[in-house]
Amino acid sequence: MNESTSFGDPVQGPSTGGKLRAKPLRLDTFRENVILLSRDCTALRPERLRGVRKVEISARGVAMLAVPMLCDDPALVSPGEAGIPEPLARRLCVRDGEPVQVSPASPLRTLEAVKAKVAGESLSLADYEAIARDLAQHRWSDIEISAFLVACASFMTADETLDLTRAMVAAGDRLTWDRDLVADKHCIGGIPGNRTSLIVAPIVAAHGLLIPKTSSRAITSPAGTADTMEVLARVDLTEPEMRAVVEQCGGCIVWGGRVNLSPADDVLISVERPLSIDTPEQMVASILSKKLAAGATNLVLDIPVGPTAKVRDRRAALRLKKLFEYVGRRLGLDLQVLVTDGGQPIGRGVGPALEARDVLAVLRRDADAPQDLREKGIMLAGAVLESDPALAGGSGAARARELLDNGAALAKLEQIIAAQGPSPIDGRLGPLAHEVTARRSGKVEAIDCLKIATVARLSGAPTDPGAGVDLLVKAGDTVRVGDPLYRIHAFEPSDFGFAIEAAGEDPGYRIGT
Repeated sequence: MNESTSFGDPVQGPSTGGKLRAKPLRLDTFRENVILLSRDCTALRPERLRGVRKVEISARGVAMLAVPMLCDDPALVSPGEAGIPEPLARRLCVRDGEPVQVSPASPLRTLEAVKAKVAGESLSLADYEAIARDLAQHRWSDIEISAFLVACASFMTADETLDLTRAMVAAGDRLTWDRDLVADKHCIGGIPGNRTSLIVAPIVAAHGLLIPKTSSRAITSPAGTADTMEVLARVDLTEPEMRAVVEQCGGCIVWGGRVNLSPADDVLISVERPLSIDTPEQMVASILSKKLAAGATNLVLDIPVGPTAKVRDRRAALRLKKLFEYVGRRLGLDLQVLVTDGGQPIGRGVGPALEARDVLAVLRRDADAPQDLREKGIMLAGAVLESDPALAGGSGAARARELLDNGAALAKLEQIIAAQGPSPIDGRLGPLAHEVTARRSGKVEAIDCLKIATVARLSGAPTDPGAGVDLLVKAGDTVRVGDPLYRIHAFEPSDFGFAIEAAGEDPGYRIGT
């Protein structure tokens, strides 16, 4: 849409609300803002809420939109109180008994932009800026976010992707560092066990380049980089804590959601995850907004391609590569996109604890460490090191291998782990275990990445860090009938049953004669 018809912040109409006393409730409404009001509320008559989907609640100069629910139990919420569940209380920073203002909310004008997008229109930068602000301020419901995601999945231009990326960066904080070169590496995902960032970051930091790595949690996969790192160390760091780690270690591996980098993206991801939506345009905006907000100047991006990967063929990979380059370079990012082999899972473990085990085995140079994970980590770290002007061209991979083999990378990860603090989660493997066996003898010709990821998620990963799949056989290996292909780990009997059932229908292994 053009600038003259763009949708900005809502125009506030006359309020008929009033003041209530805040009553924080030990009630988790997950991501949604919900407020409980007495049916005899002194600030808003119930009839005023008919046809009103949301109310505005403000405290200490902070205003939020919330879905109202009426309560008939005066012991829970009295007529003079506003019952505020934990997510909303946390966002408002409100205390028990504090006065809050509650009134019917004016319609969000940004939702008109969603209707326009559903109708196939292109939105302007101003539209996306207003949308990103509303998302970051938790003004949309999950249903409204879902409509936006589906509309964008249907049609979105490269310039809209650029505008959405810009808008998401602007809606949050942006870190700056006292270095001209700030490195980062990212993989688009889709390959189980591909946890190379935990190898690349300590190698790059051990070399001397700055790599303040912020990572997302899993969207559609059994583990994200932040999920796996959390098995080893705390990742929920504030910005000052993150800066202290980077100053001490030259790098970090933290969850980006806590440091308010592209907060609109975190909101979108929270809805994308259950819907399994991950379009190229949303992917580009999500990844690049996070990297730019984290202060990266140089980024190596990994796009694995395989028949069961997120990107299935070279043509799709080339389209995605060009979209990343178009957006990244217009936003001043020195971007190198690598198209890599995604024909089968990397490493052996699929799930946070199992993947952390593989990473440590590589860094410790264990004899049984997964060699595919090691070699890919060296290759990607070498590509990042090539950005160092002090390093001779073409020697990045050799330098990465040297830092891995001499123990410098392991020492650096141990330093980062100590600086970030102990892990707050239980990283033990799920005690419920089941081996999936070969149904015929022969050579393993292919492994279905999507199927393995599905089984791992059904087992409980990443919600249960110790759940997942431990691969015992890789493509190219020869098996006999009854040989174990992989082991499922779980904590919950229901998850365990779902995973076994899915593996029983199709284990995800293609075995030739």
